[in-house]
Amino acid sequence: MKHSTNPPIPACIDHKDAPFGYLRLGNAALNKSTAFTQEERIRYKLEGLLPPAISTQKEQQTRVLENMARKRYDIERYIFLQALLGRNERLFYKVLLDHIDNMMPLVYTPTVGQACQEFAHIFRQTRGLYITAENRGSIKEVLANWPIEDVRLIVVTDGERILGLGDLGANGMGIPIGKLSLYVACAGVYPHQCLPIMLDVGTKNETLREDPLYLGLRQPRLQGEDYYSLIEEFVNAVQKVFPHALIQFEDFLTPNAYRLLNTYRKRVLCFNDDIQGTATVALAGVLASNRITGHRLKDLRILFLGAGSAATGIADLIVLALQEAGLSESEAQDRLYFVDRKGLIVENRQHVAPHSQPYTHEGPSLSFTETIKKVKPQILIGATGSPDTFTQEVIQLMAQINDRPVIFALSNPTSKAECTAEQAYTWSDGRAVFASGSPFDKMIYNGKTLTPGQGNNAYAFPGIGLGAIACESRLISNDMFLTAARALAEKVDQEDLDTGLIYPPLTEIREVSLAIATAVAEKAYQQGLARIPRPEDLSSKIKGMMYDPCY
Repeated sequence: MKHSTNPPIPACIDHKDAPFGYLRLGNAALNKSTAFTQEERIRYKLEGLLPPAISTQKEQQTRVLENMARKRYDIERYIFLQALLGRNERLFYKVLLDHIDNMMPLVYTPTVGQACQEFAHIFRQTRGLYITAENRGSIKEVLANWPIEDVRLIVVTDGERILGLGDLGANGMGIPIGKLSLYVACAGVYPHQCLPIMLDVGTKNETLREDPLYLGLRQPRLQGEDYYSLIEEFVNAVQKVFPHALIQFEDFLTPNAYRLLNTYRKRVLCFNDDIQGTATVALAGVLASNRITGHRLKDLRILFLGAGSAATGIADLIVLALQEAGLSESEAQDRLYFVDRKGLIVENRQHVAPHSQPYTHEGPSLSFTETIKKVKPQILIGATGSPDTFTQEVIQLMAQINDRPVIFALSNPTSKAECTAEQAYTWSDGRAVFASGSPFDKMIYNGKTLTPGQGNNAYAFPGIGLGAIACESRLISNDMFLTAARALAEKVDQEDLDTGLIYPPLTEIREVSLAIATAVAEKAYQQGLARIPRPEDLSSKIKGMMYDPCY
């Protein structure tokens, strides 16, 4: 098999057939706008097409930030940034990377939730591919319509479970677009190697179907074997059209998410970020929190509120970590407890979902607070999509049991978080170690600065994807996620831990992604999954592959 490589400068960015003149200004990958030098303006026939003053990229950033400051609402800033991406790709990523703390919440959670809800109403410019149920039998041809052959990363959704917002149908395209923006900014994957895909199989959301501006199929959602056979055709078509591409499944309904992951994880290069990416970030947070609380991993009791794909995905990875710490699989599973709307999941309950069955316990089903009192967990993890479920009583119970209760309110967007950072800190007398899926501000409590961690999947999936494509891994193994979690936890320094922060600052995200990518690729070589020879200096090789948006 002939293996392609990442060129230092992608051929699609600048080559002999690249456009000149006005067409160059209309190409987002090539456009530098007012930053074109005088020499470049002559070479590319741009004289007269731009104002005479030549800007630096830093000056252009200043202009971008000033214009954003004029916007009243985050959704307006989101629209502005997407327009910037559509006209000057490198400037967009430079702004995103240099101001990651402020920009990530606009490009992804929490703003992307509103962007998806309003996707059809704020639509400006198409991006990515839309494959519908009507393309059955010709998906390969639809994929071949994409103008770039060297696709390495595909983020695909069917829009049925967008964040905690439910079935948004074709509006869910905002998620793959946002995720791939983070792949580029956080891990340096080249933009032209990224492809967002919407699998539009209809929607159960009648409000959307009746919306005259809705852009998706106006039909009930495809289900059953018709649905799975369409996915099968899609996955097979990807292997033929983009044989080096990693498929990241995103925001599928829990039963479908598990079935697709279990069907394809040992066949093709793929993973599910909601299950495995979330698990990686959560496990890293657990490992880092142990450095604050002094607990040993194998001694932990962890209680989950919510039993969907995110929660059980976290549990599955924690079980692997506990096994490495010396416990048997059953012993590890016994340390993990799940409460859903019906209470504690127990053995005698009827209709327990397959992914939850390993975590059933003997005895009666208890309420959430009753379970806390009985189990006495050191860590509480929320993945419910329901706000205000970590009540004052819940946090105070955790604080009575633990000197430093660990509270993870992971549901996105911010409006869906189980509790806020302020609530967790206030109700625990400032003792909680807190992390959430979307960002919360620092808080001063009794004169001490408390810094909430953002357990955002952006800490993990970009590095995991980069590592997998850097070595052209055939598959992504469970051990790679364990390795990624440890690499992430190791990037948290003592100064951060002293403020309660259990994730590294987002300003270090490229270094974090490089560390994770190197660890993942190294594991691929150890497991015989890599398809290209190992370079002598793996980290330097991967670093040299990372996209630099500067000009």
